[in-house]
Amino acid sequence: MSRTPFTRRSLLTALGATGAATALGSSGLLHAAAAAAAIPGPTSYSATWASVDQHPPAPEWFQDAKFGIYYHWGVFSVPAYSNEWYPRNMYNNGSNENNHHKSVYGDPSVWPYHNFINGARDKAGNFVQFAPKLTSAGGAFDPNAWAQLFVDAGARFAGPVAEHHDGFSMWNSSVNEWNSVANGPRLDLLRLHADAIRGKGLKLMVAMHHAYHFTGYYQWVPAQSDSSLKKLYGQLGAAAEQQLWYDKLREVIDGYQPDILWQDFNLSQLPESRRLDFLSYYYNRAVAWDKEVVATYKDGFNTNGEVFDYERGGPAGIQSPYWLTDDSISSSSWCYTVGIGYYSTNALLHALIDRVSKNGNMVLNIAPMADGTIPSGQQTVLRGIGDYLKRFGESIYATRAWGAYGEGPTQMGGGSFQTPRTGTAQDFRFTRSKDNRVLYATVLGWPGGSTTITTLSSNRINLSTLTSVQLLGNTAGAYIDLPTRSQDGGGLHVTLPGSAPFSAPAYVLKLTFSGTIPALGTGGGGGIPTGWARVANVTTGLVLDGGGSVASGSVVKQWNYDGSTNLQWQFVALGSGWYRIVNRTNGMVVDSWGSTANGANARQAAWNGGNNQQWRLNDTGNGRYQIINRGTGTALDGMGNATVGSTVGLWAPNTNTNNLWTITGV
Repeated sequence: MSRTPFTRRSLLTALGATGAATALGSSGLLHAAAAAAAIPGPTSYSATWASVDQHPPAPEWFQDAKFGIYYHWGVFSVPAYSNEWYPRNMYNNGSNENNHHKSVYGDPSVWPYHNFINGARDKAGNFVQFAPKLTSAGGAFDPNAWAQLFVDAGARFAGPVAEHHDGFSMWNSSVNEWNSVANGPRLDLLRLHADAIRGKGLKLMVAMHHAYHFTGYYQWVPAQSDSSLKKLYGQLGAAAEQQLWYDKLREVIDGYQPDILWQDFNLSQLPESRRLDFLSYYYNRAVAWDKEVVATYKDGFNTNGEVFDYERGGPAGIQSPYWLTDDSISSSSWCYTVGIGYYSTNALLHALIDRVSKNGNMVLNIAPMADGTIPSGQQTVLRGIGDYLKRFGESIYATRAWGAYGEGPTQMGGGSFQTPRTGTAQDFRFTRSKDNRVLYATVLGWPGGSTTITTLSSNRINLSTLTSVQLLGNTAGAYIDLPTRSQDGGGLHVTLPGSAPFSAPAYVLKLTFSGTIPALGTGGGGGIPTGWARVANVTTGLVLDGGGSVASGSVVKQWNYDGSTNLQWQFVALGSGWYRIVNRTNGMVVDSWGSTANGANARQAAWNGGNNQQWRLNDTGNGRYQIINRGTGTALDGMGNATVGSTVGLWAPNTNTNNLWTITGV
């Protein structure tokens, strides 16, 4: 059903002071009245979707922030083997973790996971325990130094994994005795993190992974007889576990007032009533705090009131509403392990630039050692990102996605679990200022003495109000004027210095307009949509259909257009007039499969940069195009078959309407 959002101010006005006091309770009236002036959304929430869906999911501060840091640090950091799922897999007989555990510590039946919490000796006689000590007590853990590192990295929000799947709470919990105050460190680690992070002016993110704690994580742990161990290993029974899930969240909310409460997967396994209890409680507390807060999810919520999170990935193109990705500094583990490797600074930074251009934020995970040391390799990567953001942050912070996210040969995103990739000097990513007067074109490498931005061709955008093109300089606020430029059907051509004037992971062109940035497609009478589009055959009237989450090599079909994302495609400019054609649902691209025969099937595959996946558009007039493959020279063809579900073929370019398509933005 459609709903009309309202503000706190509008509600108070509608109710009047007496009505508002009745609705909110006298103690909440002053809070609500103060909030009414600043924060959009209701003055109170009930545990229904109709209510919580009115919560603004991504406040302006969150959309301005762009980059955050969190960290998997806890009991699982002590064995430092394999990954953060060690507590689960050490009980899986015959697994690498199980064999390692038997070798170093003993059989899990006699040396269980909770020995890492309580402390015990391994086979070599070494005492092992998650018990980091503060530097003030002679240890290696300095929360203020961590927070300063996050500032140096350019993060605008940060925070810990307060509880992972293992069930150990990193705060002073009254509902879970397995916590960092009662055991191990004897410290309220979440309090130390929160105070240090907020002390540096950052927003606080708290990550909770505890839904999976009792819905599958400890499946190989034998049944426990001790009630406390039942709690640790998720064996209390469904009702008690669901109550504990909620009670832990309430403790974190009440005790630490997180600005972002991030949750991992398996929320959908909880009763809907429990999920709604959490959301309404968090949002009502935020009203009392007079704060705008963010709740994220991977399942179980929706984008009306919450922010969807892609794990290690992101969409192939611009996506609305605003979204988030969590990625890790390492491909192998989210927690510290011996021998852990790292992605390069450039790969992670280019991933951040790409995600911002597509209307998203990125939170990057780091992996501290059990004693509280952040390894130097991780610090180097973070400081490298921070150095870039310090110099060129005006093109990232407080920007918004433009009408196109970018162009170039390097595909980034396309769903979850996508590896960060380093771009090239042919890859551009766009952002714009919030007042829509400045367009930033970031090129992911130095392009030499000149560059062409094909998206800004004369048949796509009118640049008559462009007043200046500048290269962002080596320090914040410094600019190098680039007065020599021209525009034609091939794009905007800009003359650059013959060699890079300074070293950087990416370079930013700042295009300033006398008014608002012209819309794409208004210059020269149209052009190809840069966002999502439907591609309809002139003969059949049916549109290209990716078929959903299908296997690589699946044929492209035709279907009646019904608004499904299976039927939406994006033409991503690669330069020199070539495009890749990306499906919105599965992120795969149209591929000729190398067949030059008339009537061969058009197929789909993950982008690999090959000629069989590159297409040019031959404008035949009247909004009709031939879509011609670079590898085979054949064109997409409807084959004259108007049956829903019929296959799209390939045919030598000709003037028959089977060979012609219209491309319409959606």
